Amino acid sequence: MSRNPLTDVRNHFGLTALPFTREVGVDKLWRPANIHEALDELRTCVEQRMSAAIIAPAGTGKTVMLRTLTESLPEARYRVHYVKVTRLSARDFCREVATAVGATPAGYYGSLVRKIQERAQALMDQEALRPIIILDEAHDMRPEVLAILRVLTNFEMDSKLVVSIILAGQTDLKSLLRRDDLEAVSRRISLYLNLRLLSRDESRDYVAHRLRIVGAAAAGIFDETALDAIYEMAQGNLRATDRLALKAMEMACRRGDPVVGVEHVAAARQRVAP
Repeated sequence: MSRNPLTDVRNHFGLTALPFTREVGVDKLWRPANIHEALDELRTCVEQRMSAAIIAPAGTGKTVMLRTLTESLPEARYRVHYVKVTRLSARDFCREVATAVGATPAGYYGSLVRKIQERAQALMDQEALRPIIILDEAHDMRPEVLAILRVLTNFEMDSKLVVSIILAGQTDLKSLLRRDDLEAVSRRISLYLNLRLLSRDESRDYVAHRLRIVGAAAAGIFDETALDAIYEMAQGNLRATDRLALKAMEMACRRGDPVVGVEHVAAARQRVAP
């Protein structure tokens, strides 16, 4: 029977679970100070039924923010709907949103918009729930589709706040929202959050946290040279840090080494995506 290298990693280092994977509960997510502050602002925004945009490079914690926000909002007061956006047509985009909010995803563009609005209004009036629609990968939206948000958030001749829209995307989203033809949409966004990559110290804290939640001792798995190499190679990107750290542990395990050093990180760098 072939051996599972990832199971070997867990056993080799005496861990309760495999570290640096996406399978981590919200209560165990790592949240630095800047994420806490941004979360507080985002929570206040949706409590006021406003809309927001989270704009940051990949691997800076957008997903952490969205998961934590969703978990923190009381289910008795909020209904969060998540849509991962691709380059959809206006009709297909509305069908995706309609499906997410529980409306019938059928009909032409205009009828779909009405169904989404009616469903959002019903959630608020009949179930006392505030609807929140998260549009992830929003940098991939076509301009004419992004423009639909002006209509989706317009209730009773723009005199009533019903739906909060949260746009989450990479830095291209900022340029998209600066277009003249999307000024009406950008004006409806009351909060813009920009996340950054980790600092060197934050990178070390992050690695330590991911190891600690799977039963590792406070120190000892990665030496100082390995931690510095991970930061230099991943440049503070969370996803790159995860991939590099886990592969480096696998390299150390294969060689029977008890501690991950710079040589293991260098070898791992040749085997993971940039």
